[in-house]
Amino acid sequence: MITRKLDGAALVPALPKGTIDTQMHMYLAGFPAREGGPGLPPAPLPDAGAYRRVMRWLGIDRVVITQGNAHQNDNGNLLACLREMGDVARGVAVISGATPEAELARLDQAGVVGARIMDLPGGAQGLSALEAVDARAAEMGWMLAVQFDGNRLLDLEPRLKMLKSRWVLDHHGKFFAGAGADETSALKRLIDGGRMWYKFAGAYESSRRGGPDFADVAVYAREIAAHAPERIVWGTNWPHNAARTTDAYPCDKALCETALGWLPDLAARQRVLVDNPQELYGFAPIG
Repeated sequence: MITRKLDGAALVPALPKGTIDTQMHMYLAGFPAREGGPGLPPAPLPDAGAYRRVMRWLGIDRVVITQGNAHQNDNGNLLACLREMGDVARGVAVISGATPEAELARLDQAGVVGARIMDLPGGAQGLSALEAVDARAAEMGWMLAVQFDGNRLLDLEPRLKMLKSRWVLDHHGKFFAGAGADETSALKRLIDGGRMWYKFAGAYESSRRGGPDFADVAVYAREIAAHAPERIVWGTNWPHNAARTTDAYPCDKALCETALGWLPDLAARQRVLVDNPQELYGFAPIG
């Protein structure tokens, strides 16, 4: 069992109307973990009711639910979550190059707008499937969420430049060994190529300095924010599946305020939290 913090003091400054959380997972009862994945998060399941409390606490209005590794290639839980959350939610699913067209159409109709590549332990589709999944996503008009050890970025840059879909590099790039000038230059080149977005989420997953400031991640996050605020999206990374105990569970308010503090100004916050994810994930503008 784990106690997750779901309520607290309001954020300062408040998030703008229409804020979209683009990186989180949700788990409903009745969908067991699949072989090859990391297993379900600790009980109680972080379900729609729990996440709605986090939305109210932080001021989140809309959400992108990403298929969790626990369910591997079975998108059943994701589809159930999209039904539960309704029109405020979109989904990023796991597909392969062999996924039937009828299944892609079913996912699309349910609110799926993207496909996931996760080339780290427990991921269902890794970089070996990158081009095949990209081709299917491009046919559907979907985006790609791509995650790997960022210190492979320079070697992977030629492949990433050739992607047909719009795609987002997850989790600040996950530079487990740190990012220097070569890596940040590669990030800028890919962003400037016109198809890549960069996601602020889960700095704790790759920071070697640790919290609360994650100073090593902050260096290159600030540089990318200054270079292209129009190409950044943000996510909570809720429910922080790496935390297996109550004591290790982070405060979403603190994480949010820290990461958004790396943006240069309030105009950039509006772009990152509302305008950019609306464009990338296909949400209607807030009236």
